[in-house]
Amino acid sequence: MSLFFPASLASPLERGCFAFLLLITYSLLGWCGEMVYCSIGQRRLCEKRGFLNGPLCPIYGHGALVVLLVLDGGCEHPALTFLLGALLTSLVEYVTSYAMEKLFRMRWWDYSRYRFHINGRVCLLNSAIFGLASVFLCHAANPPIAARLSGLFAAGAGVPLALALGVLYGADIAISVRSAIRIGDRLAKLQAIHRELAEKLDALKAEQQRAAEAQRQRLEEAVSAARQSAGERAALARQSVQARLEPLADLGDEFALRLEEAKNEAQQKLHALYQCQDFFERRLLRSFPALRSLRHGEALARWREYLARRKK
Repeated sequence: MSLFFPASLASPLERGCFAFLLLITYSLLGWCGEMVYCSIGQRRLCEKRGFLNGPLCPIYGHGALVVLLVLDGGCEHPALTFLLGALLTSLVEYVTSYAMEKLFRMRWWDYSRYRFHINGRVCLLNSAIFGLASVFLCHAANPPIAARLSGLFAAGAGVPLALALGVLYGADIAISVRSAIRIGDRLAKLQAIHRELAEKLDALKAEQQRAAEAQRQRLEEAVSAARQSAGERAALARQSVQARLEPLADLGDEFALRLEEAKNEAQQKLHALYQCQDFFERRLLRSFPALRSLRHGEALARWREYLARRKK
């Protein structure tokens, strides 16, 4: 019997459903391991991990299937399983990171702070852990798990179970992809609002400087006239200077009011964008604390600050 496809599974449908159930099983176990690993590192129960909303991390499931398929259930010597398993799973992680970055224009995880990493996508520590997991998978976990799944097909429950889980899995992928796309769109809108506000502030400041310079020139002319005046004309000159000073003060108040209006307008737009985010978007942001936008990093940082204040 093949360690990947049991001999009892004759039809392509049964074999496909068997592979899918293996994918779901190891995605679930990978999610559990991820939660334990992150919780130990943070010394508390960490936020729900993974791209999907359900308790699955497909990258672990796909990595497990690649290892089982390429190594045909595992090498004869565990050391060779460790080396090849670490290489294969790291390749899966690297390709997944690259593909998700190109698809969503965001970096979902980054190992740059670890020693011996490759472009921040994979690192030696995780590769070693994946290698150990591959040894456990091939030489201990997969034979009994494959036997139990094979029993489901013998009882006639394997195909219906796989089809039902496939519907849920597909729906979760669709929701998660939509949320990731909406996060990217929302970040672009947030960045546009901040850029618009900055441009308005720069325009107001430039206009204020031009107006102030014009008033300053008029003031200098009035002061010059006052210096040339004497006697009873001095009082009239002082009144002229005072009359030119008052519009200058009014000018400052006007620009302060327009500046405050521009800020309030921007805040209202930002608040509306923050408020219309749904549960799935917030969950995705919490699941990837190291998420980094390649185009709108500042907007993402402000969004996280808003979520942190709201959480308090």
